[in-house]
Amino acid sequence: MDRRVELIKAFYRGLPTNRAKLEASIYGFAFLSHLQACGMHLEYGELTVSQALHKYKLTNISEAQMDNLLAWHVAKYCNVCLYFDARANSLMAFNLDNNHAVNNGQLIPEVALALRMLVENLQRLGCQPLTIASGRGYHVWCRLQAAVPNQRLYPFMLNVAAAALQSLQERGMDHNQMKFNLYPDVRIQELVSLRLFGSEHAKNHVFSRVLHGDTLLDEDASWAYFENHQEHGAMPIHAFDKAYDAVVGSG
Repeated sequence: MDRRVELIKAFYRGLPTNRAKLEASIYGFAFLSHLQACGMHLEYGELTVSQALHKYKLTNISEAQMDNLLAWHVAKYCNVCLYFDARANSLMAFNLDNNHAVNNGQLIPEVALALRMLVENLQRLGCQPLTIASGRGYHVWCRLQAAVPNQRLYPFMLNVAAAALQSLQERGMDHNQMKFNLYPDVRIQELVSLRLFGSEHAKNHVFSRVLHGDTLLDEDASWAYFENHQEHGAMPIHAFDKAYDAVVGSG
């Protein structure tokens, strides 16, 4: 097995792998027939007019089939996006994006500042986040040493994100220029998935590089950083409980 696939499986361990969203430029009945012939079920498909990106929600995915999808992912044939567990997760993620209806692929100052404040707040709370560039914004992943109920993860993330947005207001910036999406989101967790590290953005074909400090690492360095974070970056549960009490309250 490709070492990169092994790293992805280890990092995202705990997320359900029997379903996924696939983003690809491939389309057509022959492609769908191939997926279904392998035993996977197509829940829905979304074909774009520009034919630049197509999305497929797949279910009934076996472990071997997921290994094949991840091999496609690291080979940059497609993007694999996973859903979060409905009850508890050892991963949480913040998705920071440009909120412009036009030119929404542009990285704007509001996103850059919110990211810096978010990362600083998480580090202060004892979490070492992994920040990945994603087209118009960033995915910030936090790993825990054990699964935590979503009912605790969500308010923690909501309060940390709100503090980052408040920093924009304090500096006279409009927080409406950007948006936060939180994973898992207890309101819509069955509907949303998030792209995994290790592939190219399906629209701009740029590799999902790791941001370390103010530096975007190249592809090889990003994989090395990802491996190190997978081995050493998980937050102990006692540290999360302390952070939760600090930002949400112990009552």
